Amino acid sequence: MPKILLIFIIASFAEIATFIIVGKWLGVFATLLLVIATSLIGAFILKNKGLKSFQSLQQSIAQGKAPGVAVIETFALFISGVLLLLPGFLTDLIGLLLLMPITRKLCQPLIFSWVRRRMKNSQIIIEQK
Repeated sequence: MPKILLIFIIASFAEIATFIIVGKWLGVFATLLLVIATSLIGAFILKNKGLKSFQSLQQSIAQGKAPGVAVIETFALFISGVLLLLPGFLTDLIGLLLLMPITRKLCQPLIFSWVRRRMKNSQIIIEQK
């Protein structure tokens, strides 16, 4: 748990520093408009693309296909929308990267291995109880 707290603190300081730099460069009003615009884009993505990818996930399950890739796509689009909703330019950058199909495709092996490790660890915990 301390790793997560440390990452959260570092990310918060990085976001604040980015706000200051962008605010000096663009001005306060333009910076606030940019943050609001990316939040609206994030809400739109969560509503539309997230719903479409969830429907794609349901279709692949209904067709009897392994839903692994569809789950990763849905997860990545959801995370992308959430990151765009959050105020901050670094989170927006990560969110925009996750919107791109190429980036999502590159992230798939990492996410699959993370899920496998988590499932393996949870299986060990269940077996110990």
